[in-house]
Amino acid sequence: MPALKKIALTITSAALLSGFVLSPAAAADKDTSDDKQPKPPSTMSSLGGEQLGKAGTQVNLGPGAPVLPKKLSGRSWIVADAESGDVLAAHNSHWRLPPASTLKMLFADTVLPALQPTTLAHKVTENELSGVGEGSSLVGIKEDHTYTVHDLWLGVFLRSGNDAVHVLSEMYGGVQKTVDAMQAHAEELQALDTVVVSPDGYDAPRQVSSAYDLTLIARSGLQKKDFREYAATASADFPGEKKKGKKRESFEISNTNRLITGDIGVDPYQGIAGVKNGYTTHAGNTFTGVAERNGKVLLVTVMNPSAEESHAVYKEAAHLLDWGFAASGKVTPVGQLVPPRSLDTGTGIGGKGATPAAGAVQGPGGKAEATHASASNGSSGVGTALAIIGGLLVVLAAAVFLVNRRWPMAGRTRGTETDATETDATETDATETGTKDAEDTGTAQHTGKAGKSAEDTGEAGKDVEDTGKDVKGDPEGAGATASAAPTDKS
Repeated sequence: MPALKKIALTITSAALLSGFVLSPAAAADKDTSDDKQPKPPSTMSSLGGEQLGKAGTQVNLGPGAPVLPKKLSGRSWIVADAESGDVLAAHNSHWRLPPASTLKMLFADTVLPALQPTTLAHKVTENELSGVGEGSSLVGIKEDHTYTVHDLWLGVFLRSGNDAVHVLSEMYGGVQKTVDAMQAHAEELQALDTVVVSPDGYDAPRQVSSAYDLTLIARSGLQKKDFREYAATASADFPGEKKKGKKRESFEISNTNRLITGDIGVDPYQGIAGVKNGYTTHAGNTFTGVAERNGKVLLVTVMNPSAEESHAVYKEAAHLLDWGFAASGKVTPVGQLVPPRSLDTGTGIGGKGATPAAGAVQGPGGKAEATHASASNGSSGVGTALAIIGGLLVVLAAAVFLVNRRWPMAGRTRGTETDATETDATETDATETGTKDAEDTGTAQHTGKAGKSAEDTGEAGKDVEDTGKDVKGDPEGAGATASAAPTDKS
């Protein structure tokens, strides 16, 4: 028996050894990291060009063109020339994914023109804050306090405040009216992958957009002078809590777009001028940016990178911008950013799937305006103002597109309404809003009135978006500021 056992063990060992010898890659070298990543749908829209409807990376390198950056981990991304609309390269750009707070670009592009002048003062009610999702990123708006429309837009663009979005939505006519208008405007822009459910990008069932659509939306928003200035502002004063018998003071808020303000491990990007970042547990990190270099203006969108490194969404966007500036003129475009429907020149650059996303509310959409931005002064940044003329985006030679290091810009004054922020007010501790100013910790202030969470509607994904931190799957999130906050942090 011992001899038989020894022979059996020898045969078994030899068989196992031969397996490793014959297939070493399978035994030791197989990388299964991608196996856990979701795959893009087999059929996507090809609006803008047939290549854009294909899964995977699309690029047509010409002589002397640099190769694409290595280790790009975004589920979807796109880099495009803002002037010509040429898409230089793309990866699953029509994949419908949750957008997080990048959807606020569509909110601003839709609502900004209607709420004028921005010096208009508004006293906030409890009801206006009741619908803010639990765990939302907040700028710290207080009920029974007065803010100008200008203040509220700073809260949207710099701190991604869902409280500011809800107040502006109520001023516009209510959340549902705002959502319907956003959907109609998305269809006018031919952002047909987009379905709007919440005005602030808070995770909601069926709410999706795509890298292609977000780039179209940013391109449209950048036609508006106010939009450009808000998106490019690095820091500003925001009205604090009004205390009886004391002058209302202000506190500083800083832009959570780390390519503007920088952070540990990520430097401000040379030539950056906006646009918007986002984060929820369901969407991951999302970002759309615009930058100028040597007269060339590029747009980039990155959605949900899987890389574990901090600030991956910004780093990958920066790498794509670097590549785009180096590759400009050396690649054949893989597609085009289409013009709005009302300005469609009939060039036939549409493709399969050029219909509104399933679940979208049909609407006629508003007419897009051609706007001409004049030069502004008092900024340390550079860039180019853009305008739609004849269905195409062109660079205006006399216009500049500026990064505002501090608001207000030189020559611009703020409203003087009672309770509005005093421009010369001294910066105070954010104890006025219940927490320290979020810039120091990279987190938004969780001090406003929080309403129902997404769980109340059956939505598992909750929102604490784009407060400056890149968090990958951390339920608690680095830098949380509210003990009652849900599981989404950024």
